[in-house]
Amino acid sequence: MIRNRAKIIGITGGIATGKSTVVEIIKSKGYFVVDADEIAKDVVIKGSLGLEKIKEKFGCDILLENGELNREKLAEIIFNNKDKREELNEILHPVIIENIMRVVDKHILHEEVIFIDIPLLFETRERLIEQGLIFDQIWLVYCEEQTQVDRLMKRDKISYTYALNKIKSQLDLNYKKDNSDVIIYNNGSLKQLEETVEVLLRDLNRD
Repeated sequence: MIRNRAKIIGITGGIATGKSTVVEIIKSKGYFVVDADEIAKDVVIKGSLGLEKIKEKFGCDILLENGELNREKLAEIIFNNKDKREELNEILHPVIIENIMRVVDKHILHEEVIFIDIPLLFETRERLIEQGLIFDQIWLVYCEEQTQVDRLMKRDKISYTYALNKIKSQLDLNYKKDNSDVIIYNNGSLKQLEETVEVLLRDLNRD
């Protein structure tokens, strides 16, 4: 990887903490953002090597009739089976990180700051480092667990128990909090969140 010229900031969070909203605020201010989720979708499109490897591991039943990935079925499998989730990660994470690196290398000489929106930053951090991606800062979007549950129930129209189980299936948010450089608290209104992010961006420009 080319030696960093731009400052590289990883943005992460937990389910329903508001990370996507923070990313949209950052984009609206003109900053360049690499979207790991979009890259993850691209590496499993019909005809891709990623999809072929998933089919080899999980069988043809994981495909829709048109040959595309049945995302709902795959999500159900990995949500209920930790071993299957790890198998999928072993297939996809190296390819996703490689593609993130390509985008970063393309822009690193032309941007002052590159934000990387990566939900599983801590879960993949060791592999990220191995492949040469080092963050200057990690920003975590954080909220209280009950706020997460309430938002998730409302957003996905699911029960309290199911929402809590989805949250518990992820790496503990407080662990992420203890290992992040910047904590963006999102327990309040959208206006409060916007003001918080704007202050952080102003401080970033002073560095």
